[in-house]
This record gives sequence, C-alpha cells and structure tokens, in this order.
Amino acid sequence: MTTPSAIKRDLRIAVLAARRALGDASTGFDAALAERLPELISPDAAVTVCAYVPMTGEPGGPELPGRLAATPGVARVLLPVLLPDRDLDWARYEGPDSLVPAARGLREPTGRRTGVTGITFADLVLVPAVAVDRRGVRLGRGGGSYDRALARVAGDTPVIALLYDGELVDEVPAQAHDQRVGGVLLPSGLRRIPG
Repeated sequence: MTTPSAIKRDLRIAVLAARRALGDASTGFDAALAERLPELISPDAAVTVCAYVPMTGEPGGPELPGRLAATPGVARVLLPVLLPDRDLDWARYEGPDSLVPAARGLREPTGRRTGVTGITFADLVLVPAVAVDRRGVRLGRGGGSYDRALARVAGDTPVIALLYDGELVDEVPAQAHDQRVGGVLLPSGLRRIPG
C-alpha cells in the first residue's frame, strides 16, 4: 500500500527533477511570473506582502523580493527567517543587500524581526510550492514550515503559490497538517482555486 507521504515524496522528486531540467529557461519563466505580479495587487493599494526568497530553480527567481517591492501598490514586503524549530519568523525586505546566506541554502533578511505572527499582518501571502492540486492542496519541500505559518493567516487573506506551468496537478494527497492555497500564479496566468 502506497502512503500519502510516499506519493508526495515521489511527486516532489519528479517535479524538482523537471525544474532542474529547465536550466536557464527558468529565467524566462521567472520574468513571465514577475510580469503577472500586478494581477494580484491593486496599484492604488498600500499592501503588505509576505513572500519568500526563491532558492535556485524555484519559481520567482532570485529577484522576486525586489520585483515585489517595486510593484505598484506594495507598501512593504516581509520575508521569512527559518527558526531552529522550523517555524518562520518574518523581517522586512530592505533591498538585495539586506539578504544574507542562511541555513539550508536559504537567503534571509537581516532587518528587525516581527515574530512568527508577522504573517498575520499580510494583505497577500505568496508561498513557494513544488506543486498544487486543483483543490488547493500545496506540496512543499516536506519541512512543514509553511503549513505552520499559513495556519496563522486570516481566512480572507489571499494565499497564492508561485509555480511553473505544469505544476498545477490533478491531485496531491491531503494530510491533516496541510494548509491550502487560494490560487496559483503561473507564467501563463493566475488560476483561482474555488473554496
């Protein structure tokens, strides 16, 4: 019998291998995602966006925080800081020089931290994902950090995963701890997930 964890592991391996195979082509997809960011934010707003600093090969590319900060309607961008217990603290993005190398190949902001509740200040949350299914079940890298953080997000706050085309799949096994997303932003456009 195949367990949900084993199915997730196999899907994670397959999607991450496909991303690695993209090589330099991912730069074009990241630029296409950046062009779509204004679809998420009204230009006359003043929103706080909780986002992330993409790892190598992750949708959004290394310029994602700067692109977000430059998007009309964005007042501030909060980025995660991984804590020893794998929960996420948050700190304001203050330019590319404010990011430093951290554990697990991450880059993190050096500014004053808001605490784990920083995500509750967000008007929009952009999360990394390996895949998302048509019900909004998000497959991450398996550490559980984002599931913990997303459990703190108000129900009316949009939570959007950034993916490459082909990573919105029919089904990801749902487990009790999994937090769902309300949509995915792909290079081909925004897809809202009902419910």
